[in-house]
Amino acid sequence: MSERQDIQLDPQIQSPQGSSRDDTISWVVALETALLPCLPARELQAIDRSPHPSHQIDVERHARDFMEAAEELQLYLLGLQREDQPTKAQMLTQIITMEEELRTKTEIIKNQERLIQGWSKDLSDQLDKHNTELESIICLRLNRPWIQLYRHYICYLCNSSIQLI
Repeated sequence: MSERQDIQLDPQIQSPQGSSRDDTISWVVALETALLPCLPARELQAIDRSPHPSHQIDVERHARDFMEAAEELQLYLLGLQREDQPTKAQMLTQIITMEEELRTKTEIIKNQERLIQGWSKDLSDQLDKHNTELESIICLRLNRPWIQLYRHYICYLCNSSIQLI
């Protein structure tokens, strides 16, 4: 009992402001300092009190189980320590960076859409211009007298009615 009272916890354990990594390390240290040194003394006391060899085997088995559980717990806590979990400040920085990227990319997309709309208007204007030119060329060619005669001749041969333009 006096051993337990003599053990003082690390100040980082008691402060809620410590980072999770520091907390994990301090808890592992606290486990090692508080629990592990107590085990051999209890083993020795139990072995000394018990005259039966089966009790000694039980104590050894429990001690082995305790040591395995403590080792598994320590490995688990060390595994948590190794995970790179970002702090709130890092997460906020990442969020701000992503928001800035989103704004930049949104502006780029809007500019590209404006360019595409301009190109589309230019292309439709050019298409209209070309169509107008083609219509005027076709009308000029169709209004020539020899073409009209040729069309009449074809109509006569086919016995069909083709309207003249």
